[in-house]
This record gives sequence, C-alpha cells and structure tokens, in this order.
Amino acid sequence: MQSLIGTGAALITPFKADLTIDTEALSKIVDFSIDGGIEYLVVLGTTAETATLSPDEKELVIKTVLEANSGRVPLVLGLGGNDTYKLVEELKTRDFSGFEAILSVSPFYNKPTQEGIYQHYKAVAEASPLPVIIYNVPGRTASNMLPATVIRLANDCKNIVGLKEAAGDLVQAMEIIKNKPKDFLVISGDDMIALPMILAGGVGIITVVGQCFPTAFSEMVRLGLNRKVDEAFAIHYKLTNCIDMIFEQGNPAGIKQVFKSQGIAENYVRLPLVPVDESLAGRIDSFVADFDK
Repeated sequence: MQSLIGTGAALITPFKADLTIDTEALSKIVDFSIDGGIEYLVVLGTTAETATLSPDEKELVIKTVLEANSGRVPLVLGLGGNDTYKLVEELKTRDFSGFEAILSVSPFYNKPTQEGIYQHYKAVAEASPLPVIIYNVPGRTASNMLPATVIRLANDCKNIVGLKEAAGDLVQAMEIIKNKPKDFLVISGDDMIALPMILAGGVGIITVVGQCFPTAFSEMVRLGLNRKVDEAFAIHYKLTNCIDMIFEQGNPAGIKQVFKSQGIAENYVRLPLVPVDESLAGRIDSFVADFDK
C-alpha cells in the first residue's frame, strides 16, 4: 500500500443553497487537491457529512469523484457503521470499482469493549474485497481503540493494512508505531499532530485542512517523511492557527468557510450542523487572505 503514504484528503460534500449536492464544486475540490500535490483522496468520510446523505446521494458523490479524478490518484472509500452484520452485507455486495482501499470507523454509539471492536473488525476484514484501514476517533465514537487491540488486528488480519489514528494522543500513537508489524501503516487523523506523528514513524495523514491548502500541507508531509524537520515545521506553524479555527465550531463547518473564502465552494452544511458564526468566519477569511502574503 505504498500509494497511501503521504497526504490523503478527507473530501467535504459541498452543498448548494437548497442543500442539494453541488457536484460542480466537488469536482473543483478534487482538481484543487490533486493539482496541489495531494497523494490520494478519501470519499464519504466523516468530513463529507456522510451521516446526512441518502443512499442515492452517496452514489452521486462517488460517481462525481470517480469522474473528476479520472484515475489520477488512488481513492479510498469511507465505509463503516455500528451494525456489524449490515456492514458485512454491504461489503459483500457493493461495487468497489475505482477504489484502492476502504476506511472503516470503529463502531460508534454502542460503546463496544475492546473484544467487541476486535471481533467487529475481524468480520469486516474477512468480508472486504479491498484492503481495510481501521479508524480510531474516540471523540466521535465514544470508545478508544487501544494500542493492544490495534496490534492484535494488525497481526491477525492480513487484510487490515493500516490505522487512521485520531485520538489526539501522541504517546498512544507512538506505542502503536513501536509495536506494529513492519508494513502496517499508521496514518494521522489529526491535522495538528500530523507532523510529530510522521517524525515518530507514521506514514502520513488523512487531512481536513490539507484539501484547502494542498500545496503547503502536502509539502509539509513530504518534508517530514524526508526528515527535513526545520522546513517541515516552518509550514506546520504557518498552518496551526487555521487548524485551530476550522475545528473550533465543528467539522466540516470550519473547512467549508475556508472554501467559501477561496471562492471554491459555499459554506452550507446540513442540520444538525450549522455554519460557523460571523466572528469565526471573519477570522478564517482574514487568514485565507493573508496566507500567501
């Protein structure tokens, strides 16, 4: 899975004023990310507001990204859930043409034990025709997939090839990196600590902010992978204020405001999410205006 080393962008789903999908804007974002140096794209992740999309809308997003990408970079499909049986059935029946791997979030809401998380992912790995990246994001799932569980899955399930780690805990990430199998990919899911994780032995990030600043962010990641630490941190610190702002009032409300500031997409989100307030929008607009000065 060398193609998943570097920067992956967790694409938003842009909406029009009537909250239908803005396929033209989505195609622009695909081009913008790829032209800026992003190595791969993640479709229908959390940042895409996937929980609010109908089955037909999900298919429209997939179709739009496949056509816009036109085979230029690898694609990863977000496909997870908290009903293991239902997820397994979808894995057995879905057409995965055009995708290289799936990203599957740890079960949310149910709050399974570590054994429950292990058995869930074991069933997913056995059913999936594509390599699986498991995804730990305790802030959304209400449960933390512990390092021992990750290592157990990495050793027991050959189809599980990597982890998107978004617990925001660098020590936990380093424990996984220290004990993982050689070829198992540890990918940051946290923009703010992506560079430290890479320097500790991670292979890159699946980023939110990177889709709006693809040239700078992907260059930071490449510099980190090449151990050009000072140059990488210079870019990191240039982006930190924006990273804080885009998550201040929730994802993807913040990143959609960045795209609005850049003139690429509007900042409409679906309830229960709401757009950022005027104060934060103004601060984001100012950051975007000054970024390349």
